[in-house]
Amino acid sequence: MKPENNNLENNISRLVKLAGDSNQPPKAFTDSLINKAIDELSQPDTTRERKSKIMTTKKTLKIFAYAALILLVCGVLILVMVPPLSKTKYARITAKLADEKQNILLKDLESKQQPTSAPTTQEQRYAYNEKMVAGALDKAEKLYMPADRVTVKDSFEAPALVKQAHSLSCIVPPPPPCKQSTPPMAHGGSKPPNGEDVDAMFFKNYGVNPFIDTEDDHLSTFAMDVDTASYTLARGYLHDGHIPPNDAVRVEEFVNYFKYNYPAPKKDDFAVYSEASPWQFGTGRQNSYLLRLGLKARQISEENRKPAILTFVIDVSGSMAREDRLGLVKKSLRLLIDNLKPEDKIGIAVYETRGRKVMDYKGLVEKDDILATIDSLSTGGSTYAEEGIRIGYEMAEKAFKQGYINRVILCTDGVANEGQTSSADILKVIKEKADKGITLSAIGFGMGNYNDVLLEQLGDKGNGHYAYVDTIAEAKRIFEENLTGTLQLIAKDAKIQVDFNPDVVRSYRLIGYENRDVPDERFRDDKYDGGEVGAGHSVTALYELKLWPEKKGKIATTYVRYKNAETGSVTEFKSEFNTSQLNRGFDDSSKQFRLAATVAEFAEILRSSYWAKGATLEPVLQQAQTLAGEFKGDADVIKLVDLVSKARQLMLKSPAKPVEDSQSE
Repeated sequence: MKPENNNLENNISRLVKLAGDSNQPPKAFTDSLINKAIDELSQPDTTRERKSKIMTTKKTLKIFAYAALILLVCGVLILVMVPPLSKTKYARITAKLADEKQNILLKDLESKQQPTSAPTTQEQRYAYNEKMVAGALDKAEKLYMPADRVTVKDSFEAPALVKQAHSLSCIVPPPPPCKQSTPPMAHGGSKPPNGEDVDAMFFKNYGVNPFIDTEDDHLSTFAMDVDTASYTLARGYLHDGHIPPNDAVRVEEFVNYFKYNYPAPKKDDFAVYSEASPWQFGTGRQNSYLLRLGLKARQISEENRKPAILTFVIDVSGSMAREDRLGLVKKSLRLLIDNLKPEDKIGIAVYETRGRKVMDYKGLVEKDDILATIDSLSTGGSTYAEEGIRIGYEMAEKAFKQGYINRVILCTDGVANEGQTSSADILKVIKEKADKGITLSAIGFGMGNYNDVLLEQLGDKGNGHYAYVDTIAEAKRIFEENLTGTLQLIAKDAKIQVDFNPDVVRSYRLIGYENRDVPDERFRDDKYDGGEVGAGHSVTALYELKLWPEKKGKIATTYVRYKNAETGSVTEFKSEFNTSQLNRGFDDSSKQFRLAATVAEFAEILRSSYWAKGATLEPVLQQAQTLAGEFKGDADVIKLVDLVSKARQLMLKSPAKPVEDSQSE
């Protein structure tokens, strides 16, 4: 017997058992059957082997068939179940990350003990989340999907989005379905803008100046500022039907956007104008006055402007692929070229994933070549702003000419996401060059993903200025109507210090200029950075004052200190303002004074300033309408009425914005 044949053993065992049963055949019969079976098994049987092979083959085929059926069923189940599972996983991850993000914002709020841009109400948080999810969708689209096919639905079904969203640490519950007519906002790149994970629109909270008692500190010192970008940015929000974020509103840039028709000095670099009257707006104001300080720079005619060597550094990354971005940049450059002088030269550098020079310096005799280069610019890739700015400065340094305007003009939405991405890092590239006489103008374009933080600081530290272009009309204002003032500087490192008389002034607050504060002891430190003022530009600053009752005499002495842009020599002069110069009432003030006050109150309410607590836009609108009749033909004042009206309607429809905290009176 073969020990490996278990079936044979079992059959023999059964026969043996049957042989022991009295009701079964006799032992001799069973023995003979057993012996016969053993003999047959010991001999080869090809028929049996053939049958065995056939059965084995059939068994194998059955196994394969069952396996194929199982795989097919599993595949169907996967196709049915994966999207819901992906959505479930997506929702679980995004909800967790949203909580983490909110916790970080709340911790930041507690640590600073002052308001931040953290969302507070459920509606604000959802709006905040909408913008943040757009950034993650954009990055997923950039890395994994064709630009013309991405949708919110696609993003749920792309496993790469979940992975990328987790790495960004900013993904949150998904927004309502996007309108297909709206192009997706593209961040792209490998590094978050500003060196941190933030929203698609980048602003910074500089706080709100408090009231200061003169017995504690009677000096107020700040750098001059002629930037206007905050006003045009807020205007864009309102035109699109949105109240601008608090942090997007800088009061001094609202005020300095408007023309106050200060007479230009005949001989000196600056003329100073002062005016004050009782406070008109708000609630609960007692013994409160508004002081306006105005400075007007010497004007230079277009014929007498110095020749310019202009280096344009143009952002052509994927985020600029819109008509209000690169399209508007091209139109703006055409306006500028039409207003250049024969001696002027233009060079062009661009950047996306990498930076490069695209055109060496050319003059008006090669105007067609310049325009052809501009028209040929196209978008794509991520945003390596640092390299583009560095290449632009290298070009400007090689082309530098003494006695010329040597200016780098950056045209971008400012959202750097390759190389160094924060303003502090990129400023290292331009600081040394600015000291050598190569200045920088930062011109912002676009809305949706836009970096106000980077551009505002680049324009400041680059010894130039910062403006935002949202329409072709704004481009004309900068590159056509005021080209000389945009390009040619009168003063550098200009600072203002106001010395309030404690015997007459009880307390004061500077309205705006929070990010232009200068330590009082550094006013006469000529190495300390101040502001830059172009030819014909004006600077307006406003103070709210509390005066001691019945006190008479000097209210304040204003000191102005600056470097001459041509010679570098330092000049300081002063002017005084007395109680005898106070207007009896707000309506007795000049229309220019009332315009500045109205614009300032508009900005204070928009940014939810503590000092605008309880104030409404109704009296602001009424005053703006009155001023529009007085400033006949001034399009800016007429448009102001429309903006205040839009803001009022939006605020009536939406819940009140939280006010900024500040020191109480």
